[in-house]
Amino acid sequence: MFLWAFLAGLATLLLVQKIWWPYLLADFAFYVRLIRCQWKVNSFLRQGICCMVQRFTQRASAIPNKTFLIFEGDRFSYGLVESQSNRVANALLPQCKEKSPLAGQDESLDMLQSGDTIAILMSNEPAFLWTWFGLAKLGFVTAFLNINMRHSSLLHCCRTCGAKAIIVGADLFDAIKDVLPDLKDMGMKIWVMGKGPHSPGVTSLSEQMEESSDEPVPTHLSTPSNLLSTFIYIFTSGTTGLPKAARISHLKSMMCFAFYDLCGARSDDIIYLALPLYHMSASLLGIGGCIGLGATCVLKKKFSASQFWNDCRKYNVTVFQYIGELCRYLVNQPTSEEDTHHKVRLAAGSGLRPDVWKEFRQRFGKIRVLESYGMTEANVTFFNYTSKIGAIGRGGRVFRLFSPFELVKYDVLNEEAFRNEEGRCVRATRGETGLLISPVTARSPFLGYAGSKQLSEKKILKDVFKSGDKYFNTGDLMMQDQNDFVYFKDRTGDTYRWKGENVATTEVAELVGVLDFFQEVNVYGVSVPGNEGRVGMATVVLRPAHEFDGKRLYKHVVEFLPSYARPRFLRIQNALEMTGTFKQQKMLLVQESFNPTVIHEPLYFLDDSCKTYVPLDKPLYESIVSGEVRL
Repeated sequence: MFLWAFLAGLATLLLVQKIWWPYLLADFAFYVRLIRCQWKVNSFLRQGICCMVQRFTQRASAIPNKTFLIFEGDRFSYGLVESQSNRVANALLPQCKEKSPLAGQDESLDMLQSGDTIAILMSNEPAFLWTWFGLAKLGFVTAFLNINMRHSSLLHCCRTCGAKAIIVGADLFDAIKDVLPDLKDMGMKIWVMGKGPHSPGVTSLSEQMEESSDEPVPTHLSTPSNLLSTFIYIFTSGTTGLPKAARISHLKSMMCFAFYDLCGARSDDIIYLALPLYHMSASLLGIGGCIGLGATCVLKKKFSASQFWNDCRKYNVTVFQYIGELCRYLVNQPTSEEDTHHKVRLAAGSGLRPDVWKEFRQRFGKIRVLESYGMTEANVTFFNYTSKIGAIGRGGRVFRLFSPFELVKYDVLNEEAFRNEEGRCVRATRGETGLLISPVTARSPFLGYAGSKQLSEKKILKDVFKSGDKYFNTGDLMMQDQNDFVYFKDRTGDTYRWKGENVATTEVAELVGVLDFFQEVNVYGVSVPGNEGRVGMATVVLRPAHEFDGKRLYKHVVEFLPSYARPRFLRIQNALEMTGTFKQQKMLLVQESFNPTVIHEPLYFLDDSCKTYVPLDKPLYESIVSGEVRL
């Protein structure tokens, strides 16, 4: 009788829990993993391991023969990558010196020193990793350059982060040929990860590696003086202007070890990574997460939707990392009988649209999707460990102890956080869209951007709820429902996202405005049915006595802008509307989009087949909206 009573009571408790606290067990399991991951990081610090590369060295020593990378069919063990990174460090060691109070008085003024920044412009390949790790072993700060950067944007990035040298992949050397004189004038050393001969002033790092030792360099060189000192720079478009160099600390890089662990991955998983390594998602969360587990990573040079599932079957992939666009490309592929013939059990990432999420899950079998949210320059993060479609995570009271945040009312017209009569921000209510902000404290610092204190200060909200408090402005609009689920709604400011990349409208407008037949240029993102994110559109005013030249504009944007940043639509107006504060008006333009039945002014579409901007009429509009013409 007692046993039956106990079982009945237990069943009742479980029923009550499922009705009133349906996510209690999932919450508890996640918090246990979160506490365990924090304990691991603290354990590393107690052991004196306070740098990502030191943890990799420790991992390589424990499992030297385990495969760390699979790239284009070749396998690279933890021990081999460690050995190659030592060769990079030893090759550069004679040209650098340790940081010293007397460094400015040293006679070898052209030498590099620990703490200097070195930029790398490399595609996804194993050499990217051992170059990065080798630089870290000498105490250098590495700046990851977007491989799509060209000309003035590339030079701007190098100047912003104060790079003293640049290492370029062999396949990208042509991208810097035009700016070689500028890089040399900036006093930068130039290495190429490829054999020569090269032009004067350019050195082959791969040839130097062949002659260097694979013995470890002194550990103290990679030991940071402060856990909050800069480990790497990752460039982010932000809301306006040219790319900004976000500072990533050693502590944050160590915390990224936990990403796959928090997602539920294991050390025996084989993880597929096709995202660009110059992004934080791939480098710190992807590679760092693999190191944290001691797992194997299948690194793809470039994502291919047609090759994706064949690769997964070929390499027995069990986990893959995504951004929303990646999954949309997969569901847009022709259906196949082999769609469910794979071993993938977990997909982890961010930006997955609810409709794509549903179709992905229905089509490709029992794959657990773990959506998350995070920012390169901020510490606020979310994990949707319940797999509730559409949510980016949960933000209950307990979670806020680990990752504090607030949602405040946002003034869309003035494009700023709403302030009451007392000058304080007002918290958004449940179910109401608000601006996501996170407190800036000693525990949760904002390191800012390199190159300009003003850029960093623009991201900080002060006196938010009381005098003296500071919050980081994410620029993202979110909504939290009654069950603590958080949903991404939109981005504020002038940045839009297309093809998985953030595009700064000011940068694009300035570059398009260089052409002499434009008087004013206003760039913004517009939605296109069936496509993730927003595609670029420009509204322009022609100079008096000038005509629009579609072929010349096409040639200009193709030469100077990466494909994802090129305005696909163009509208010609007699004058641009301005706000009361003399800002270009975008809201109405975004609403009218590129619909020729609404807009009676000239409209054009970037046509790659004709290599020009062609008139956008109603039949072409309908072909674009229906998906017949792909963007």
